[in-house]
Amino acid sequence: MKAADMFSLKGRVALVTGASSGLGRHFARTLADNGAAVALVARRAERLAELQASIEAAGGCAITVEADVTNRTAMARAFDAAEQAFGTVTILVNNAGIAQSGRAIDMAPEEWRKVLTTNLDAVFFSAQEPARRMLTAKKPDTIINITSVLDLRSPRASQLTPPPRPAWCNTPRHWRWNLPSRACASTRLRRDGFVTEMNAEYLPSEAGAAIKREIPAGRFGKDGDLDGALLLLASDAGSYIASTTIVVDGGQVVAIKG
Repeated sequence: MKAADMFSLKGRVALVTGASSGLGRHFARTLADNGAAVALVARRAERLAELQASIEAAGGCAITVEADVTNRTAMARAFDAAEQAFGTVTILVNNAGIAQSGRAIDMAPEEWRKVLTTNLDAVFFSAQEPARRMLTAKKPDTIINITSVLDLRSPRASQLTPPPRPAWCNTPRHWRWNLPSRACASTRLRRDGFVTEMNAEYLPSEAGAAIKREIPAGRFGKDGDLDGALLLLASDAGSYIASTTIVVDGGQVVAIKG
């Protein structure tokens, strides 16, 4: 089989959460550019509409669904909308997430709950919804959870300004790596050091420079650095890959652990 055919997503239907900005936006465009019809899901409808127009102008297919991933009813409607437009969703990219900064002893209960609800509960329920539908339709499925290398290590002292993010890098992100692989046979793309809206102020700082110095590749990640791993997991090229993790971090984890 030729590589172009092996990695093609023609005829596949994808749903990407957190598609209005950052990596989610790029993932949606990459999937569409390679043949998938894509449901764009996020809370910011105007940004989704702009992305849809851009994808369609390039010859792709997309719909927008304004939804909060923590709202199970809204997410069920998102999958309904995707099915009505394109058919059963066979690729889910669980990308939406939020970050929190500050010391653990200062974290308010409502802040802790918000992070866990978004980064933990929503990931499981968002995976559960398409899994049921794929089984009913008897179609092959791909569930990709986007997580961070922070679940593999604790930040060094040089990286503690601003203070570490206990609700981000401990329970929810570790769970996002561990339990879904056993419960849903999902695969994971783990990345760090990619400049997005979430860390646009942090990475250019001195603390960000300290992180960059520990990356053997000598730079932060660029959008396209994740395309190969994403397409491998989403296409027939990775059809026998399950319950695994692909780390895309320029060698950061190995360097720190080594």
